[in-house]
Amino acid sequence: MGDDREALTGRVGEARRRSETARLLMRARASSGAARTRYENEVVSLNLPVARDIARSYRGRGIADDDLDQVASLGLVKAVRAFDPTLGDDFLSFAVPTLRGELRRHFRDAGWTVRPPRSVQETQAAVVSAEAELSQRLGRQPDVAEIAAHLGLSVPLVRDALSADGCYAPVSLDAPRPTTEESPVARLGDVDPAFASTEARLAVLPLLVGLGERERTIVGMRFFDNRTQSEIGDAVGVSQEQVSRLLAGILARLREALEEPVEAGATRQVG
Repeated sequence: MGDDREALTGRVGEARRRSETARLLMRARASSGAARTRYENEVVSLNLPVARDIARSYRGRGIADDDLDQVASLGLVKAVRAFDPTLGDDFLSFAVPTLRGELRRHFRDAGWTVRPPRSVQETQAAVVSAEAELSQRLGRQPDVAEIAAHLGLSVPLVRDALSADGCYAPVSLDAPRPTTEESPVARLGDVDPAFASTEARLAVLPLLVGLGERERTIVGMRFFDNRTQSEIGDAVGVSQEQVSRLLAGILARLREALEEPVEAGATRQVG
């Protein structure tokens, strides 16, 4: 019973805040000078707890709590001044995206731990502005496709911009976590088996350049295209036995060249 009463009280308080905000915004719209400023300040004071709640959801990402509260408060002031009550009376549908936009912008400028591509950073600011504009026009939170269409951007780019928040505080690979939660390490890719042969490839490459055209063709078909000796013979116009002898000779020369010491600034040559 107590919980129901608290929930009802919360809904009544929210309804009163909304109606009072709408009333003050209409008065501000009809006023000018000091009177307009006074009404706008009252709207800011009335909705300041909302701004602080939104700032609280961004804590723990490397920016001081006081800075987040200040950024959210300034965002609320901007939202109050930019809101047009003749287009709708739901102030928060416009203010919340605006506040989030100011916080994200602050993180973009001061809080990146891992910097995504500049295109994503720049798109994020445009997405935030579009989100606020569409929220007031639609009376609800726009989806990714609607934001993309409004900005003339691709859905994947908009989605990347919206998901870039993780760059402010990347997930630790080593931090302890509940046993029921999968470790980020488990989602990493396997080691590429080609890494083991990278050094050998780099050493052999300049030697292959020193081979004749037919010899390079034979080596490429055998070791890169996995062709049989018979197929290679048909391609270069020799028998399978000749291909076998040619391969043996080429490999012997490559091994000999690899074993030769190389002075600084010199290059290996295949004899």
